[in-house]
Amino acid sequence: MSQVPASADKAAVIAISSHVVRGTVGNRAAVFALESLGHPVWSVPTVTLPWHPGHGPSTRVVPGAADFASMLADLERAPWLGEVGAVLTGYFGSPDQIEPAARLVEAVKRRNPDALFVLDPVTGDGGRLYLPPETLAGIRDRLLPLADVATPNRFELEFLTGLEFSTNAHLIEAAQALGPATVVVTSAFPLLKGGIGNLLVDGRHALLAEHREIASAPHGLGDLTSAVLLARMLAGLPPDKALQTTTAAVYEILARTTKRGADELTLETDAESLKSPMAMVQMRSLGLPTGDRRA
Repeated sequence: MSQVPASADKAAVIAISSHVVRGTVGNRAAVFALESLGHPVWSVPTVTLPWHPGHGPSTRVVPGAADFASMLADLERAPWLGEVGAVLTGYFGSPDQIEPAARLVEAVKRRNPDALFVLDPVTGDGGRLYLPPETLAGIRDRLLPLADVATPNRFELEFLTGLEFSTNAHLIEAAQALGPATVVVTSAFPLLKGGIGNLLVDGRHALLAEHREIASAPHGLGDLTSAVLLARMLAGLPPDKALQTTTAAVYEILARTTKRGADELTLETDAESLKSPMAMVQMRSLGLPTGDRRA
């Protein structure tokens, strides 16, 4: 059976994360961003919620373990699997979802060895882990070794490594030891007063993109950052340009959202910012530890 790619230019992406009815977090943010940037998306909900838990208690609908596993097994043998150029995982609603997701990643990579797996290890923030121990262990021990790219915040990197950090030099060393070829820490230590930064570390670069910190930011920035970064990488942008344009796009949307006084990212209004952000971010090249640069 011959296959016609869903897009002549853009690979499909499988996005596995949470779904909210109202708001722009989890797959609501990731799918919108990827589709706005031209990628067909296969969206897999791990849990369905009326809104982000930060807005208050609500009903939580998690697919049954057997049903979830069967659905992902169907995707493994889908006749269109060759369309897929990347898998993005975010929040998991149950520890039973980890293994089916890992098997799907492996199936995609067997079909397309160049496919990227981006792991957004949505495990906690602000000093608090909010997943069961079994889910945390599955993300660390099963998914992380498969990842080409990981996008932890600083607290999640501390969980994944079992270390605590106080400088960007510590973050760089931990990122290099984590396993994935590229790690983007989404809450690096800023060098600008009143700033916040994203730190990209790979075998050749340690790049910091900074902008002004905005207080009381809506949820979903990490989900959006991972999706936009993935799209930039699939487009073949070099690491510095991918980091710069990703950070600028997310910052621009955040700034416009807060100016409106909205409690959720206004992606539907600011979709153009995903494609052609105009916000300025400060780029810095930080040194890698001596002897760690690859030829």
